[in-house]
Amino acid sequence: MPSTSHSGILGTIGKTPLVKLDRIFPGESAHVYAKIERFNPGGSIKDRSGLSMLLEALRNGDIEPGRSVIVESSSGNLAVGLAQICRYFNLRFLCVVDAKTTEQNLAILRAYGAEVEVVDERDEETGEFLPNRLRRVRELMAQIPHAYSPNQYANLFNPKAHETTMHEIVEALDGRVDYLFASVSTFGTLRGCADYLRKAGLATKVVAVDAEGSAIFDRSPTRRLIPGHGASVRPALMDPASAHEVIHVCDLDCVVFCRRLVGREAILAGGSSGAVLAAVDKFLPRIEPGSVCAVIFPDGGDRYLKTIYSDDWVRDHFGEVSHLWKG
Repeated sequence: MPSTSHSGILGTIGKTPLVKLDRIFPGESAHVYAKIERFNPGGSIKDRSGLSMLLEALRNGDIEPGRSVIVESSSGNLAVGLAQICRYFNLRFLCVVDAKTTEQNLAILRAYGAEVEVVDERDEETGEFLPNRLRRVRELMAQIPHAYSPNQYANLFNPKAHETTMHEIVEALDGRVDYLFASVSTFGTLRGCADYLRKAGLATKVVAVDAEGSAIFDRSPTRRLIPGHGASVRPALMDPASAHEVIHVCDLDCVVFCRRLVGREAILAGGSSGAVLAAVDKFLPRIEPGSVCAVIFPDGGDRYLKTIYSDDWVRDHFGEVSHLWKG
């Protein structure tokens, strides 16, 4: 049977695999399926958001290839997705990242021809970089002619992209999804999935997975080690009605469940994927036997090799904790 042909690399965004996890929760009767978003061409779920936001801006004339300058703040994944999309559409891309952005991501951005500005001072109030990244984006927007910011934190075409994500999950599971677990940062993924479920009339219980030290659900922000979930500023897209439950997980939870996932399922996933599995583990006593649970793995673990998957890094930050995932 011939393989599917796509007109351009952006045609491969979406339609990622859904994989049943048979080994991560031994002895449990719930059925857990993971949406593996690393198979998008830019390596993460943020490809969906980036394409949705820029296609809308192209359609309505807010941006013009060869003329417009895209300016955005990102901790990594959206930056890579936008860099690829901007290269495809001949759009100049200036990305504001921070000191936690990995050398690997910076190298990928530059390979696509993106311009990178690194914010290395933390916000005095929150101890995080995000407020200063957003401040720098506003300054650049005021300085650069023909600048346009997709603003993933407030753009409704961010969650709009993930109505499709949820449709793919529901279709793959023949319409039955009892629980959905999704990490939150911009709130785009979870809000879009919840919007689809509501429109489809499905009774899926949506569980938001947030980081300890995140400000999204009205907690005081504190410094966090692992990027990709949580936020030090509550995003404009945040809609508390989108989630039935909220579970907070710590950095060590992310490490432990990422390590268990690769050890038991041979899936190398990113920090927010570990967070989602930690949340499922906390929630399992409340899940009815035989329930169908979907979880979203936003990215792969290849960009976390020097942190989550580095024994030295883990020992430096948490001590000797390997007993938590071995065995």
